[in-house]
Amino acid sequence: MSRPPTLTLPRCAEAYRLSTRRGEFAVHEAGPDGAPVGVALLVPGFTGSKEDFIGLLAPLAAAGFRVVAVDGRGQHETGGPRAEPAYAQAELAQDVLAQARALDASRGVHLLGHSFGGLVSRAAVLEDPSLFGSLTVLSSGPAAIDAAQQVRVQMLIDALGSMAMEEVWQAMQLLDPPEAPEAQTPAEIGAFLRRRWLNTVPEQLIATGRQMIEEPDRVDELAGVPLPKHIVSGAVDYAWPVPLIDKMAVRLSARRTVIDGAEHSPNAQRPERTAAALADFWRTLPEG
Repeated sequence: MSRPPTLTLPRCAEAYRLSTRRGEFAVHEAGPDGAPVGVALLVPGFTGSKEDFIGLLAPLAAAGFRVVAVDGRGQHETGGPRAEPAYAQAELAQDVLAQARALDASRGVHLLGHSFGGLVSRAAVLEDPSLFGSLTVLSSGPAAIDAAQQVRVQMLIDALGSMAMEEVWQAMQLLDPPEAPEAQTPAEIGAFLRRRWLNTVPEQLIATGRQMIEEPDRVDELAGVPLPKHIVSGAVDYAWPVPLIDKMAVRLSARRTVIDGAEHSPNAQRPERTAAALADFWRTLPEG
């Protein structure tokens, strides 16, 4: 579960609801004082939200980019139906396409998907690459998550099928030993994480959890899309092992960046380094 370093939006950012053909989505948007050199859409991962990208907003805006981080349907401050089919990957990909269209970027949106959001972003690009200027896959892999993580996610799915969200939350807290970083989260962040969890639609978690367990390898399909690609991860990753991510980057002929000192959430753990890598990639492209 990503833990944002802060909940305070920088002065260059605002929170609002983005209107699209598929409904409204809660977003954080930041941008430079003048005309942006590019537009980026940031898609969060499993159990995540737009707040996971707060640390990226100011440095990316300072680099000249308009940046929009979104809560997907059923995530935190964006509502969603209490029905699993609403969260099929194809539906979530259509949401991303609608969000990209709403941003009206004449030279294409730089799409970034974190973790599970990387799988959704990949599906969106495969559906309609014409809306995008590039794709960045952050801490996500070629297919299903690692076998050990599959076991953990299946346990969560089973719990969500029989327990209330508050009960599941309390059970998850008991799994963290006192010395674990998760157990030493500042009170403000901890309260946010609980609130975000309770705001998330359980059917969304069940449906997307199953997708992470069952996701097929679509790397060859993606390699056939003539779009600039960037594969970013921390130096360690428990969901998709880093050597697997390395091989995916080679298969995609993509730029590869490893953020030292970060694990599964470089966007939250090393935001300045991550933002610098993103801006450097985007600036190498025609619209940058």
